[in-house]
Amino acid sequence: MSLLQIWQAPEGAVGQDDFEVSVRIPGEDWQPLFVYEAKVDMHNVRQASMAYFDMEGTVDVRVVSRKGLVHQAVIRPLSKQIPFEVDGAAVTFRLNEPCKLSIEVNGDRFSNLHLFANPLEKEPPEPDAPNVLFLKPAIHRMEDIDRLANSPLLPGGVEPEVIYFGPGMHYLEETIFRIPSGKTVYIAGGAIVVGSLVCDHVHDVTIRGRGMLYLSDFHRFSAFRGVRITFSHHITVEGIVLLDPPHYSIYIGKSEYIQIRNFKSFSTRGWSDGIDMMASSHIEIEDVFLRTSDDCIAIYGSRWDYRGDAGFISVRDSVLWADVAHALNVGGHGDYQRGDLIQNIQFSNIDILEHHEPQPNYWGAMNINVGDNNTVSNVSYEDIRVEDFELGQLVDIRVVWNEKYNPVPGKRVENVTFRNVSYNGKNENKNRLYGFDQERFVGGITFINLRINGELILDAEKGKFDINEHAHDIQFRHEA
Repeated sequence: MSLLQIWQAPEGAVGQDDFEVSVRIPGEDWQPLFVYEAKVDMHNVRQASMAYFDMEGTVDVRVVSRKGLVHQAVIRPLSKQIPFEVDGAAVTFRLNEPCKLSIEVNGDRFSNLHLFANPLEKEPPEPDAPNVLFLKPAIHRMEDIDRLANSPLLPGGVEPEVIYFGPGMHYLEETIFRIPSGKTVYIAGGAIVVGSLVCDHVHDVTIRGRGMLYLSDFHRFSAFRGVRITFSHHITVEGIVLLDPPHYSIYIGKSEYIQIRNFKSFSTRGWSDGIDMMASSHIEIEDVFLRTSDDCIAIYGSRWDYRGDAGFISVRDSVLWADVAHALNVGGHGDYQRGDLIQNIQFSNIDILEHHEPQPNYWGAMNINVGDNNTVSNVSYEDIRVEDFELGQLVDIRVVWNEKYNPVPGKRVENVTFRNVSYNGKNENKNRLYGFDQERFVGGITFINLRINGELILDAEKGKFDINEHAHDIQFRHEA
């Protein structure tokens, strides 16, 4: 049996009229989706489109271009190999599983439609349940929410466990909502919360739902993040969409046991990375879509108030689109006096749709640049598919001294494996594997079944790799 769930957009939501999007269970009536504006690309901020729904089983999708006839279309990631039909201005296709897609017509890669087919929610809270504080659309004062969230809903009852933002527009008067320990913040489908969620020195917090956080109206230097997690543990973020934060989408500092699932984000401002982790460990990131105007994923040691090593981090089953900088970035910041250890990192089953960076020092769709006396060890990239990108290079592994950020160079990079990585693109710029000096080296880098434009790469020259004298034990291998 197939199931389909859609939501009405609240009055006040910012729409985009490039596409009309409808979905249906095969044989049933088409249901229109609201198409939201999703601003993209700091280099030239443009208004792309975004729509979403939940599904199980089989669902048909119809996308109609309001700009005229469709002469050419593409659905990415290309690895999904989704068949489609074009009829006039309409593109139709069928989905048999949840996925995150970019639909691009007539060669326009940037004014595209982002379509998120979510899995059905598991056990969403009931708005009238006795443990739920239900909030109607309003301008909310945080002292009011705090008072209600920490008081029994009924005489002699218990404090609410769930703070539920119902469908409609919600404005946080103070912009920042500091979530107490043990609470769930639920943003329902059809709800938009204008503000930032913060987990600071708390534990056992869940942020979930099918609604949105919206930060587009705040200035870049306000530095508001979508979700900030600091000095906290056992935090979950699941299902929500974030539009245009001035700073990071999710900011993790000195925290552990963090789970992020089915999170979607778009950004256009400088330093508006996707998910950044500093001195944090035991983090699982799964099934996310990040289209950001700085690094999609960044893993660091010490930075600012967050001190210590980092590791035991996995990123999997995701789609990354870096309009600026790196899709995957490791190692740049640490405690330069003692050096941090950043270790045991796994990237797997990831589609990289874009990498565009004008500055050669920040090239690398997959990047490990180690500064601040850091050591990066035991990193694996497996089943990574990189599509043709605008400007940059595929791989950049270096021990560096970036004087803009690092008082001293990094220490070393060791034991990095790339397995079943494919890249289809121009491969114009050389891939760098550079140690800094004899003591600060790159070592133990292995490429297994690396393919560039379908060709198996078994040596550095064929793959266009530049390896300096301080990088050693570099292998290119084929395995059945």
